[in-house]
Amino acid sequence: MRSQTFRSQPERRRESRPWGGPERRQRERRDGRRRGAPVLGAFIDALPWDGAVARLIEWGARRESRYVCICNVHSVVTATQDPEFGRVVNEADLATADGAPVAWALRRFGHATQERINGPDLMWRYLREAERLGQGVAFYGGTPETLARLRESLLRVFPRLRIGALISPPFRALTEAEDRADTEQLNASGAAVVFVGIGCPKQEKWMAAHRGRVRAVMVGVGAAFDYHAGTVRRAPPWMQRHGLEWFYRLLSEPRRLWKRYLVTNSLFVARMLPSLLRGRRTPPRA
Repeated sequence: MRSQTFRSQPERRRESRPWGGPERRQRERRDGRRRGAPVLGAFIDALPWDGAVARLIEWGARRESRYVCICNVHSVVTATQDPEFGRVVNEADLATADGAPVAWALRRFGHATQERINGPDLMWRYLREAERLGQGVAFYGGTPETLARLRESLLRVFPRLRIGALISPPFRALTEAEDRADTEQLNASGAAVVFVGIGCPKQEKWMAAHRGRVRAVMVGVGAAFDYHAGTVRRAPPWMQRHGLEWFYRLLSEPRRLWKRYLVTNSLFVARMLPSLLRGRRTPPRA
């Protein structure tokens, strides 16, 4: 997976300022407008499915430049190891509990009804509403073949869906000119929401770098393009319901994913276990 060309910190802060920046997000947490808790130091929002979809619809209707992180165990553990990624997650406009263990942690920290809000299903639920409301969408990531199959698959189910752009960036660092061209294409597409599928943590860093430049809500959805295009099989529903989707993916791609899942899952359990054994209902420190 390629890396992207990111802007300098001062430029990123300056462009993000019209949408409030990290100061606004901190105020929202203090004022109670964002419910949630830090999981190993990464703030995760507590909200139901309809609340997550409603945020995308509301922000997308105004084409606000925001980004959404879909956080599983790998994400929250990586946030403790990579300070830049940790900052990106904590400055997100919304961070949902993708991994079942992350949702379980939120329940333990006082949000008893928290469900797992994962990327593929959030994308699908939003697209249903986007078709109904006439909101345009765009897709950034994946191969040209995957994007072609994704478009075909989506239009079979959502025939009136407005797909403004499908961009397959090269598997290398983009030049400034290429990055600017992609940004201009996304903005010209009229998309309310841009789904980004270039893998964690690259997609989260890309979204943070483009807040203030891409005039749409950016949502990092990882492997969702492959699932909905039919190029990769997703875990059976019963495994998804029982928090075993990661195990299915590990069995499907053991050489690529063994370290990601076995190591990060072990670190997650090791860091969460003390508070669980002591019966604490407040988040442990990262």
